Amino acid sequence: MDKQDKLIDELIKLLRGGMAHASLTDALEGLPADLRGKKPADLPYSIWQLVEHIRIAQWDMLEFSRDANHRSPKWPDDYWPKDADPESDEDWDNSVAQINKDLEEFIKLLKAGDLHEPFEHGDGQTLLREALQIADHNAYHTAEIIVIRRLLDAWR
Repeated sequence: MDKQDKLIDELIKLLRGGMAHASLTDALEGLPADLRGKKPADLPYSIWQLVEHIRIAQWDMLEFSRDANHRSPKWPDDYWPKDADPESDEDWDNSVAQINKDLEEFIKLLKAGDLHEPFEHGDGQTLLREALQIADHNAYHTAEIIVIRRLLDAWR
């Protein structure tokens, strides 16, 4: 295994989470459906809004990484859902499934691409930068989900 393969392997572990902290899957496991849209006192968002934000932002980074013609949503309005609650269990399930699917699609890009070559579009972004950004962004919001669950007395 060469250095690039080792780095890709470590990035995949980082992206999937669960090494130094809880993964998104861990953070959502066992969450009662009636708490998805609850906002603890003085917090501006619900777990649903965080999950949807993760989905939208990660999708945007994936598409930016593989499509030079991709147009990002308008920041910040189009990155955050307005409603605190998902409309249905199906919406919740679809959002979580899309996060997982898009993450695996990004991992395919990592395995096939050059981590250090800047994209022809953008302003110097690379697959490495996008991988680190996805991992950082998802970990940050996963921690917020856990804090909300603690405030709602719904964490381990």
